[in-house]
Amino acid sequence: MSGDGVVSTGSTTGGGERVDAVVVGGGIGGLTAARALMRRGLRVVVLEADALPGGPVRGGHFATLPQVPIDVGVESYAARGAAVTALAEELGLQVVTPAAAQAWGYAAGRTFPLPKAGILGIPSTPWAADVRQAIGWPGVLRASLDRVLPAGRADTSSLGALVRSRLGARVADRLVTLVAAGVHSATLDTLDVDAVAPGLLDAFRREGSLSRAVASQRRAAPAGSAVRGVDGGVHAIIEAMVGELNADAERWDARPSAELAAGAGVRTGRRVVAVEREDGAEGGAWRVTASGAEGPVTLRAPRLVVATPQIAPLLTPVVGAEAPTPTPGAPIALVALLIDAPELDAAPRGTGMLIAPDAAGSGGSAVSGVAAKAFTHATAKWPWLADRVRAAAGPGAHVVRLSYGRLGDGAVDPDVERATHDASALLGVPLAGRVRDHLVQRWDGSLPPPTPAYRAALGGFTDAVGRTDGLAVVGGWIAGTGLASIVTHAQTAVAEL
Repeated sequence: MSGDGVVSTGSTTGGGERVDAVVVGGGIGGLTAARALMRRGLRVVVLEADALPGGPVRGGHFATLPQVPIDVGVESYAARGAAVTALAEELGLQVVTPAAAQAWGYAAGRTFPLPKAGILGIPSTPWAADVRQAIGWPGVLRASLDRVLPAGRADTSSLGALVRSRLGARVADRLVTLVAAGVHSATLDTLDVDAVAPGLLDAFRREGSLSRAVASQRRAAPAGSAVRGVDGGVHAIIEAMVGELNADAERWDARPSAELAAGAGVRTGRRVVAVEREDGAEGGAWRVTASGAEGPVTLRAPRLVVATPQIAPLLTPVVGAEAPTPTPGAPIALVALLIDAPELDAAPRGTGMLIAPDAAGSGGSAVSGVAAKAFTHATAKWPWLADRVRAAAGPGAHVVRLSYGRLGDGAVDPDVERATHDASALLGVPLAGRVRDHLVQRWDGSLPPPTPAYRAALGGFTDAVGRTDGLAVVGGWIAGTGLASIVTHAQTAVAEL
């Protein structure tokens, strides 16, 4: 993932290059924090270990269609709150909504439209027709008991325990696993309820029923689509922020100053190896040392923002609290296919599909069953993408994306054959021999699953960070999954830095 590092080049003064703020990690959390500091008139350096910034909010393109941008990671964001939309619009980007076609699910070897009225797959009306189609009458009868069971009959130790204790195993395995486990790349029994569904437990205690709690939260949610995208891809947010930060660096370089060294901006291929506190030292309280292809570099600044868990242990001697050791996230791989399939013009499975684990298709390389955890019919979901693909590749051309990687699956190494087989099974359309191009993006690990133990350990560490002058921590490892959470948290975290 993004942000596991850092470093810098340029001239040095007084034992290190001096700037106003150093941000370690060039994912969307780090870049958002850097931009917020830059807009206050500060000179900011962003240090990123990877060769490219953005982490899982990154773009690419097919070799045969270089003019068409493709999200190879995150391709939408939750519509709750206004932070991401406001950020995109400030950057001059056009925010768009997905097509109205329904999303589908795949479980127990069958496909079905996902129920519309729910949160994380938890239905608000257990006996609704679309819920019945997903879980069958036995599941409906068990789930309906939620409305009469005493409120005390709830196990809140994890999301899986809560759903099973109130609504039964079929809801957990055929609906909630599809959504929640797919989003977080973890099993339901490892997910902390408050972390993945803020406010749900409070609503449950108030309503006395989990399905009623979901209904009350949905009533309070804003109308319209639950997600948004960006014309040109969500990764355009990353590219625009990098452009602003680098342009600001040029502005600083044009300003003569003996104390401001050249070369601020977003610097990739730089990995932090040491962080020291210099209380009272002239020129800044933080001394950050990083390695890279051009040799080690030291930066000094009064403000430090850490946007990656990889260097959090370096802060332990400074803040006096141990950074939590997260459970490694699942390795993730995304395969995008450019296919000729006019029969997909009708979007036979809506905008995409969430997939429950299929024992016949998980692990190994044998092509049997379905191994993907999620499927997106990208050209059905995003009209802007459909227009560009068909203009460049002709009518009947489509883009689909398949995501792979769950905790416990081991190494993830899908190929075109695997992805084509899975897409054919999910769509009910034979696609062998019809793939014009493909794109594979692998991530070494997703965000740490928000387990109760990890969230508890994180609380002590962030409290200690809050007591340390000139220091902030941001990013998904702190704020949780989702651009809305990460962007809002990053902007808030550096507001008083």
